[in-house]
Amino acid sequence: MHLQSFIAGRWLGAEPAAALRSAVDGRVVAHTHAEAIDFAEAVDFARVAGLRGLLALDFQQRAQRLKALAKYLLEHKETLYAASAPTGATRQDAWIDIEGGIGTLFAYASLGSGELPSGNVLHEGPAMPLGKGGGFAGTHILVPRRGLAVHINAFNFPVWGLLEKFAPSFLAGMPCIGKPATATSFLTEALVRLIDASGLLPAGSLQLVIGGTGDLLDRLDGCDVVTFTGSADTAAKLRVHPNLIRQSVPFNAEADSLNCAVLADDVTPDDEEFELFVREVAREMTVKAGQKCTAIRRALVPRRHLDAVAERLRARLARVVVGDPAQEGVKMGPLASHAQQADVAERVARLREHAELVCGGGTDVIPLGAGTDHGAFFAPTLLLSRDPWRDAAVHDVEAFGPVSTLMPFDSMDEAVELAARGRGSLVASLVTHSPRVAAQVVPAMAALHGRVHVLDRVSAKESTGHGSPLPALKHGGPGRAGGGEELGGIRAVKHLLQRTAVQGSPTMLAAITGEHVRGAEVIETEVHPFRRHFEDLQVGESLLTHRRTVTEADIVAFGGISGDFFYMHFDEVAARQTQFGQRIAHGYFVLSAAAGLFVSPAPGPVLANYGLDTLRFVKPVGIGDTIRARLTCKRKIDRNRVDPSGVGQGVVAWDVEVSNQHGELVASYDILTLVAKRG
Repeated sequence: MHLQSFIAGRWLGAEPAAALRSAVDGRVVAHTHAEAIDFAEAVDFARVAGLRGLLALDFQQRAQRLKALAKYLLEHKETLYAASAPTGATRQDAWIDIEGGIGTLFAYASLGSGELPSGNVLHEGPAMPLGKGGGFAGTHILVPRRGLAVHINAFNFPVWGLLEKFAPSFLAGMPCIGKPATATSFLTEALVRLIDASGLLPAGSLQLVIGGTGDLLDRLDGCDVVTFTGSADTAAKLRVHPNLIRQSVPFNAEADSLNCAVLADDVTPDDEEFELFVREVAREMTVKAGQKCTAIRRALVPRRHLDAVAERLRARLARVVVGDPAQEGVKMGPLASHAQQADVAERVARLREHAELVCGGGTDVIPLGAGTDHGAFFAPTLLLSRDPWRDAAVHDVEAFGPVSTLMPFDSMDEAVELAARGRGSLVASLVTHSPRVAAQVVPAMAALHGRVHVLDRVSAKESTGHGSPLPALKHGGPGRAGGGEELGGIRAVKHLLQRTAVQGSPTMLAAITGEHVRGAEVIETEVHPFRRHFEDLQVGESLLTHRRTVTEADIVAFGGISGDFFYMHFDEVAARQTQFGQRIAHGYFVLSAAAGLFVSPAPGPVLANYGLDTLRFVKPVGIGDTIRARLTCKRKIDRNRVDPSGVGQGVVAWDVEVSNQHGELVASYDILTLVAKRG
């Protein structure tokens, strides 16, 4: 198989170059291509065709494309599983990579449709008054950068690695050039061929580089971004690329790190958490043959339990069947390449200069399956450093394979300090049954770890584990881990947008953001806004209601219905002694009364109210006060959905201001409704 790059909308490469071998049996499975890539053409295609196609869609439409792509890839996932076989991944390993990547597309499609607006301007409000008269205000907007994203990935996750970067980039309107690690690029190429065949993406949304990046980084400018996943050494070199520095190109690194797991000193060998710790360390050593940037490299245990942990880990690792993942019963496959096998062997040798060997140790494992004697296998290897205070290598040398080192501590303060000697990592696990220990240790560890996974018998029933980054949570870490951030829900999209402060009159800000800003001109008509279908409703359309005077009977009736007999509403003597000096109405009565003022009760386009945002009770409402409400269409989001009857619908957020007889604001909130379309 001759691999090809996907550049400027066409597949490039016919002449074979470097041979890529199966990690399982050493046979040649593919060749890279010898043809040089014209990176000027690739960059130009992304900036012209790619941006044009992506920005012709809005946030919501791009989210819908992501969802459709995820469904398409899920339907064709067996193609990717077949292509994954030469990487040495077991079915479970490949599931993490393939279906984990597809799941990330689904997650970002959902986040996009739920949290991003129609259009390509994301208002990061609220707007702030900047003058006393109300005519000058400021806010922030997030807009597409109008540049491209270069994503350079490691060999261990050929599918997930590309998709977890592509999904937020696509939502942010950034065309991508993906550069997978060469060793497993045949799987990434299979993925991009499926994406191309789907026809779901605008031209130029995604390009693929097989082989080196040539002068690609020299062609970027300040509108572009570069993300990198891989070794800390390579990240350090890329970070100081002259053009990236000169052009102030944002650079995000997620680097391999010496992640740790800590068994807290409240846990004994008889506790469930003890076995959970052993199981977690063993799993992280053997899943993907330990080739995960989040794998546990250092296992920290109380000194009194050191031998017990070592024995249980040795027994568990001895049951791991190593070999060709196609063979029944195999639990761990080979490393991704023979070069990786040699690298791990060299690093284990360095670690063994100061550490004892508990089990494993090298390439002398006898794997199951025909031809595996030519594979890149490495035995699950557990080391023991009895004096980690003097053993610098254990905190500095990472063997990127099925390798972990045990080390003892004498107090939880020592455990925190030992964890910190890794100089920053992506994730640390704390296994404890004590909330007190968790409250003490986690804030201290958080300073040098991008994620802290607290494991106990309760969370274990649902935990996704130490080594599993999740789309909704930040992935990245300080120091050695690269200092970057990926994922984290909608944060990942915002990282790829340009944040800009905007100043002007409220009316101008409303026009720019596509959202009503208080103080802006409103649109008042004889038609109640609740009587308009989604397409007909204008942002800024507003209703000022009639008035209602609050009586003692209102408070008594609301208390009887709600069961809320709080003294501020019913005890005249106690209420007089407070800062309010009188009985006041329930806040939720004010909310309900306001709804009674602005709701149009007859059947109409407004289908349902499904929530309130930013609710604040600003001033008390007393007996005899008169309130009224202003209801204004704040923003519209067309999610391209239909209800079970086939009627289209969108989401409308309404700004509600409730004021008293003096014109003072007493309550403020956004109400969210589903509104039917005409069709």
